[in-house]
Amino acid sequence: MALLLFVYDLVTNLAPLRRAAAIRHGRDLLRIEHSLHLSPERSLDRWLSHHHGLALALADVYDNAHFVVTFGVLLWLWIWHSDRYVPLRRALVLTNLLAFAVFLLYPTAPPRLLPGQGYIDVVAQTGAIGSWHTGALSHDADQYAAMPSLHLAWAWWSVISLALVVRGRLWRGLFGLYPLLVGFVVLSTGNHYLIDAVAGSALAFLSVWLGRREPRTVPAVRRLYPLGLRAVDGAAGVWAMLGPEREAPAARESEA
Repeated sequence: MALLLFVYDLVTNLAPLRRAAAIRHGRDLLRIEHSLHLSPERSLDRWLSHHHGLALALADVYDNAHFVVTFGVLLWLWIWHSDRYVPLRRALVLTNLLAFAVFLLYPTAPPRLLPGQGYIDVVAQTGAIGSWHTGALSHDADQYAAMPSLHLAWAWWSVISLALVVRGRLWRGLFGLYPLLVGFVVLSTGNHYLIDAVAGSALAFLSVWLGRREPRTVPAVRRLYPLGLRAVDGAAGVWAMLGPEREAPAARESEA
């Protein structure tokens, strides 16, 4: 997690240099949605801004639920379902690394930061608890990281993780409501487009699929496997999160 925070911080520090590109990409996404007649963000944003009590509650959900739920599920897996923990942890790390790559290569301003589009920053307007839009916390957040939506990616990762270990259709059905709530929240608060909400959801499923596979069975990862082992032995620790648990010394020597 420290490594992820470090990488995210590097990407965030580049945000001021990417403002023009981020706004251009945001407008491009809106044009695509308008051409497909799939652009509910503005209507939802304006509707929510006129319901202060609900807006405050959903703004608090936006700022805090993804941390509480995601890390709560991760801790729960680690304590009570250790047999499932490693591949799902690997999937969560992979989700973030892939998203960071997109943040760096394709910075995207959220609807609330697009000039002249009429969006209202509902989170800033309501003064939600722990807001990352205003004050000191705003300097720690990448304001141009709308694509893909990590809120949706983390929400789906949490639901998939729970569905893999919890039995009962009723519980799984209730879990499935959480990403729907998060999707409504990120769109109605002016923080994401429908396109990047879909992209974040797809990213979660892809990462879980990759995370649950033995790395040697994925061609691109298989080619990098020796490099990953050297990274572990060298103290970078990256492969400890993305790959399988460390092998015994004898196994590594025979591999070499």
